[in-house]
Amino acid sequence: MNDTPYVELTNLQVGLAALLIVVNGLISLTLRLGMERTLAIAGVRTIVQLTLIGMVLEWVFRVEHLIVVLALLCVMTLVAAITATQRTRRRYPGLWWDTIVSIWASSWLVTAFVLFAVVQDTDKWWQPQYAIPLLGMVLGNTLNGISLGQNALTEALIAQRDQLETLLALGATRWEAARGPIQQAVRTGTIPIINSMMVVGLVSLPGMMTGQILAGAEPIEAVKYQIVIMFLIASGTALGTVGVVLLGFRRLFNSDHQFRYSRLTTR
Repeated sequence: MNDTPYVELTNLQVGLAALLIVVNGLISLTLRLGMERTLAIAGVRTIVQLTLIGMVLEWVFRVEHLIVVLALLCVMTLVAAITATQRTRRRYPGLWWDTIVSIWASSWLVTAFVLFAVVQDTDKWWQPQYAIPLLGMVLGNTLNGISLGQNALTEALIAQRDQLETLLALGATRWEAARGPIQQAVRTGTIPIINSMMVVGLVSLPGMMTGQILAGAEPIEAVKYQIVIMFLIASGTALGTVGVVLLGFRRLFNSDHQFRYSRLTTR
């Protein structure tokens, strides 16, 4: 353990850091971007939301009860699914359900694997110290992959509509016709996490690792946890993206191998 004492920040110190957002405001004013109001709202929401979740987590950690932890994890998952769907430009019937199923199954599956196989505290696998931050990091990245994958799929299907319908008319199956857009959508959804993995430790020090080092953990121990987190996030993102893309494919192509273009609407 590092002997350097952990520095507790005062509200004044946090306020000083918040002044950094003024730089963004000045850039917006100088370039006439018109983003001042958005930046102000984002800054206030950051403070309010993080303060509230901090208070909630303090209570959850103090209570340390299975039902309470599971309830919070469910709320986090639903919010992630709603956020991912709201970022999607084109919609189709069943999109909300597809997103919820994909993000729930993928994030909970990989998080459970880490809790049971890596952390290996099977008696209290639901400890808020591990379950909440692990699932939270997976959800944050998985929702981005799902959102990007959904958008990429629907945009590719619309852009290639004539080609798809020609292939189907010539006898191609729905999978043969849509394989290209599906592959493109999965690639799009997983590229951000792959890029992060390529430069982690060289260009960036991720939040998990940085937080542990600031808290006084040995750097090599922080690295071990960060490796676990990176693979956890990568797996969750890939599974979630593949899941939502394939579910979308099944809704937009019927068993008669027809492209149901009319189901797509623009928000």
